[in-house]
This record gives sequence, C-alpha cells and structure tokens, in this order.
Amino acid sequence: MEFTLLGAAAIAGGAAYLMLWWEARHGNAARCTGNLWEIGVVSAVAGIFIGRIIAMLVDGTNPIAHPADIILVRSGVSTAGASIGAAAVFLWQSRKEPVYTADGLSAAALAGLAGWSAGCLVRGTCLGTASDLPWALSQAGSTVTRHPVGIYGAVLFGIAALAIAWWKAYRRPPAGMPASLAVVAAAAIRLAIEPFRPSLSGGPVWFYSASLLIGIVGIVWFGVVVPRRAR
Repeated sequence: MEFTLLGAAAIAGGAAYLMLWWEARHGNAARCTGNLWEIGVVSAVAGIFIGRIIAMLVDGTNPIAHPADIILVRSGVSTAGASIGAAAVFLWQSRKEPVYTADGLSAAALAGLAGWSAGCLVRGTCLGTASDLPWALSQAGSTVTRHPVGIYGAVLFGIAALAIAWWKAYRRPPAGMPASLAVVAAAAIRLAIEPFRPSLSGGPVWFYSASLLIGIVGIVWFGVVVPRRAR
C-alpha cells in the first residue's frame, strides 16, 4: 500500500499555504491576532484524523487493533466527520475571535479543498460516472471514459478561492461575509459535482445541504442583520 492519503494532504496543505502567502502580500483583511497557518494546519490535521477514524469505524475496522490503517489508505476519510472535527478544533483554537479568524482562512480553506481534490491524481480516485464528453478520461485497461470529477472539484474550488481572496484584498467585505460565502461555495460545489460520482448516495448530500443552509444564514446575518443593527 501507498501513503496516498498523506500525498493528497500535502497537496492540500501546499495550496492553502500558497494562498495565505499571496494574501499576506496583498492584504488578507484578517483582523485576528492568531497565526492563521498554525490554526489552519492543526484544524485540518485533526479533522482528517477524526474523519479517518470515523471511516474506519463505519467500515468495521478497529483503529486500536489496526493503527497503521489510520495513515495507510483503505477506506478513505469521512467527509462529514472530518469537516465537523476540523470545525470543532478550529472553534476551540480561535475562541476569542472566531469570525475574524474564519475570514482570514476562508480563501485558504477553499484552496486547500482544491488541492485535496487534485490529490485524486495521487490517490487514483479522479473518475466518476461514464461520459462521452471530449475531456472524459478512462482508467488504465478500460475502454469506458468517465467524468474527471476530482478535477472538476479542484478547478471549481480553485476559482472560488481566488474570487474570495480578490474580494478580501480589494473590496474589504464586512466581517463574517468571506467565511459565510466560502461555506456556501464549498457546499454548492460539492452538491454540483456529487451527481458525477459513481453513486449519488456515495457522498453525504445531507451534510452538504445543511452546510449550504448554514452558509446562507451566515450571509444574511453578517450582510443584512448586523449592518442594520450597527446603524
């Protein structure tokens, strides 16, 4: 077996770091005092670890009896478990200023998701449902071409990350808006590409839908309610 999960995580971390580096040079608009890179890395690593443990338990594998399988890829990572775990660790680290910290990491988080999706090239998990489109790809030894759904995700997450980074640098949006929009973008992208995966039930559609709703509520709260209260 190969350490493919670590390879995908390294790509995600590199993409997030590059985004933070670019934003630091062009104005991150983050009014938090915490170390964004440190907070992001700790949250992401903890989230992946928690998501991996949950995936193992769901597949009937005992993490205590098979500790090596936590690192070696066999069943992937629970998306919902990893996301909730990362969010919990993030909130604990940024408990004094969670909104500003979330805004500071919003574009980097999307860039990290783009890198994680691009990691499908390392893990061999890029292809989805069958397709005859010109850019469809096939697995080695197969004549069936499929949607490169992993690449779809990488491109869409990358575009969203760049858009929010530009918005933060040149438009200075209200506090809470970048983070809320990042949640909406991430959830919407996941919902959009989910039908191209081998099975619609393969991903936690309920979780993506709930995240989309939470992000929309955040946009309304920080974009409408808070400004009106400040008047």
